[in-house]
Amino acid sequence: MAGGKETPRQKMIGMMYLVLTALLALNVSSTVLDKFAFINESLERANAETSERNARTINGMKSAAKDKGNRADDLKVVADAEALRAETTRILRELEEYKERFVDITGGYMDGHEGDRRFIVGKTDYDKVGNYMMPVEEGGEGNGAEMKEALNGYADYIQELLKKNGGDESKLKQYHKIALDAEEDPIYSKDENQKGKKWSQLAFESSPTHAGLATVSEFQANVLAFETSALDFLVKRVGLKDITFDQIKPVIMPESKYVAAGTPYRADMFIAASASGLNDKMVMTYNGEKAPVVAGVGKVEFTATPGNYDKEGNARKEIIASITVPQGGGTDTTFTDTIEYYVVRPVIQIQSQSVNALYFNCGNALDVQVPALGTSYNPSFTAKGGDAIKGSQTGQVTVVPRSQKVTLTVSSGGNVIGSRDFSVRGIPAPDIKVFTGAGEVNLKEGISARTPELFLRAIPDESFAQFLPNDAKFRVAEAEITLVSGGLGRGSVRAGEKVNLRGMQGRKGDQLVIEIKKVQRQNFRKQIEDFKKFQRFINISLK
Repeated sequence: MAGGKETPRQKMIGMMYLVLTALLALNVSSTVLDKFAFINESLERANAETSERNARTINGMKSAAKDKGNRADDLKVVADAEALRAETTRILRELEEYKERFVDITGGYMDGHEGDRRFIVGKTDYDKVGNYMMPVEEGGEGNGAEMKEALNGYADYIQELLKKNGGDESKLKQYHKIALDAEEDPIYSKDENQKGKKWSQLAFESSPTHAGLATVSEFQANVLAFETSALDFLVKRVGLKDITFDQIKPVIMPESKYVAAGTPYRADMFIAASASGLNDKMVMTYNGEKAPVVAGVGKVEFTATPGNYDKEGNARKEIIASITVPQGGGTDTTFTDTIEYYVVRPVIQIQSQSVNALYFNCGNALDVQVPALGTSYNPSFTAKGGDAIKGSQTGQVTVVPRSQKVTLTVSSGGNVIGSRDFSVRGIPAPDIKVFTGAGEVNLKEGISARTPELFLRAIPDESFAQFLPNDAKFRVAEAEITLVSGGLGRGSVRAGEKVNLRGMQGRKGDQLVIEIKKVQRQNFRKQIEDFKKFQRFINISLK
């Protein structure tokens, strides 16, 4: 069946027609052939009912247009519906004339049964109808060509009519050709026995008269199904400019979703209405960007960008909102408004044990937060005059200064939030302390001349070690120890953190002069570097 909606009765009759056609191919008895008369009669009765129903549909469209004041757009749709009815009636009449010719060329009606197609002389004639309709090149009279042109022309007519009234391609493609040659038919084109056949051969070849009549009635049903579907589309165009709001709900729009205890909550309350029939047809945009529409409500979401902040830190912005509603006659109505909003300058909060100044070439750990951004805060960092290493937790960053000033820039979601400048201080020099196996050496009291070894330790500045423990790891890398006796140097050794005194043979009253030549530091990356320009002299008396 073609295009439009079919009643259960029409579907049943169509199925019976297919079954009887299959039986016909098996050369069944004339009793079975009589069933084609029943099929044709049932089809004709169903077609008459459909035709009357379509006529009533048009009368209903007229009444609806009148109730709405006979507006020009509505009357145009009604006129197109009436033109469709006239074209359908013309095609049905032409097809009816074909059925009368089938009766005439096969012997007419039986005596006493004029006009009753159940009683025709040529009910068992298998040749005349097919010969009358089949192409001339196949030995027929070629009259099927005119019927094919009429049926397919009707499908083209409906496509043009609905296109004029705003039908899209998905709607128009329902009205395909009714009369298809084998090569155009999705089923017959795959059947080796039917390839190359013309439409009139497929429809009428070797058909008894009653089968030919039922075939034409089936084409009339196709035409009426197309008309029914097209009228269903057109009837919705009458009054389409009237937007019926059937979804109504109260809306509260607060000044803010957050309110402090003891302060007033302020909001505007109003009715919001939408039309369910337009939910999937409305187009909503904000600043030219299309917004998804869910249940008649457009969802607006975008990232606020910085602007020209006033002294309070607010930047005025605008959203141009647009809602386009489809209207009858192929026209649309667009509603627009300009919405004002303010972007608040985010405040960068930095937490650190040493926030005013950073230490040169050290891993200065900072916690950078922007409370105004809430859960949308997804920071990235850059440092001018140093390196910025993002941490594993949101807002954590390690800044490694390479110059005397560092500028840390904070961004979130690709948008720059702000910058903060830091001065850079040098690393405080460590203190050098001397130890023996018994503990730290008291420089005022000295050590025993028999002391076998010393240990030189670089002790970091206390506050520096507290702030940056991973950068406060020093060691004595090179030292020269000289034995002085009677004001003269008697020998020296070079050492690192551990000094062997066994070969120096010092005596009571001598002095050990320790020159610290090089101190090294391990930074937070566990890299070793020289602590530049470090030199220290330590004198220890032997007793």
